[in-house]
Amino acid sequence: MNRETGDTTLGNGLRVVVVRTHGAPLAEVRLVLPYARTTPHLAEAQELLAALFGTGTGACATAGARTRQDVADLAADLGAELSTVVTAESLVVAASVLRAGLPGVLALLSDLLLRPAYREAELALAQRRAAVSPRTPGPRQRLRRALLGHAFGTHPLVDPPTAPAAATTPEDLYALHARAVVPDGAVLLVTTPDDPDEVGVRVRELLAPWSGGPSGLVLPPFARRAPRPGRIALTEPAGAAGTAAAAGSGSGSGQALVLCAAPAVPDGHPAHAPLHLAQLILGGSASSRLARRVRDRHGLAYAVSADLRGNRAGDWLEIECAGAPGTAGRIAGEITDCLRELAADGPSPEEVERARAYASGFTRFALATRTEEASALAGFAAAGLPLDWLEGYRDRLTKVTHHQVAEAAAYFLDPARVAVSTLDEAEHDHESDRSTQ
Repeated sequence: MNRETGDTTLGNGLRVVVVRTHGAPLAEVRLVLPYARTTPHLAEAQELLAALFGTGTGACATAGARTRQDVADLAADLGAELSTVVTAESLVVAASVLRAGLPGVLALLSDLLLRPAYREAELALAQRRAAVSPRTPGPRQRLRRALLGHAFGTHPLVDPPTAPAAATTPEDLYALHARAVVPDGAVLLVTTPDDPDEVGVRVRELLAPWSGGPSGLVLPPFARRAPRPGRIALTEPAGAAGTAAAAGSGSGSGQALVLCAAPAVPDGHPAHAPLHLAQLILGGSASSRLARRVRDRHGLAYAVSADLRGNRAGDWLEIECAGAPGTAGRIAGEITDCLRELAADGPSPEEVERARAYASGFTRFALATRTEEASALAGFAAAGLPLDWLEGYRDRLTKVTHHQVAEAAAYFLDPARVAVSTLDEAEHDHESDRSTQ
């Protein structure tokens, strides 16, 4: 890449990447920690730790200890915004700050990592909030688990978390912090107008005392690399969707849902770019074949998408449609027909060029702001990809031929390789979820 970059791994295992930026005097910080829910009984503690990280430092009796308000006031004084995000496999701590505030943000982050405070009052408040708004799996989440379970076998992404034996305590959170919030296996990325070497020295001074890891909270691979094809049908009793909506159980209420899993390859695979273009032609934009067929022509679905999914567990192409109750079977049939036609006949040259232009433009938008750029670079670093992967990807897209896209469609979009799942209302009975394969 054309930017000046410092990339080193500290003695404690923390990879530190500092990228020099130009233009606006802004700095971004991203700390990516492995945080997959591989141990079911830790699920509640992992959720609470993510919610409470950054709410204080030190013990109450310790000089220099900070409360939630102290942390918020310090961040405001620095002109910084701090947040945490949990993904399927990571806990990401993010900060945005003006250039002058970067040393203070790094010092605050060091304090939060080395001297965390999980106080009884903060934990009790978080537990009350969770009790008021329990995260009951919604229809889409249940359908997705069923689909992935059928397609790839038993896996932490499939299995729902088990209830803990007892309520989480502050001691549980300190123990989890010592296990999970550790440097070995983590990535710290900083984008800044300052000299990368100077920032790297500052990070080393602050975080060299941080120790521990690796955490082991890393997704294992799926039992199968490619999805097992077949059909799964889940049903809900008539009227259950309205009850679920009233209870606030999640998205998907009052809808027919269809989710499909087709084979895919990781980002670095030579077939990824041709598959990406085939995916866009299938269902990756408003003018895609699937959108025009299922939504515009037949009026069966109001939400249509096809996206490439991937993490350490594996890779798959996920197709999703949502329509009115009673339409799931018809939607699934139209999806299968659309896949069959695209796999058998291939796309037109015009479709390939439109998809290429769309994909190339999207890669530019992904790096359009400092915030988006930092998040993308941190993701590349955590995944083991080069920092300039996205910039190079545009060049790879231009070299993909029409024949390569047709080959990708013929292999990856073949309905015989696709797992299809549906969820719809049962019209006359109250039978429980069932599966047919």
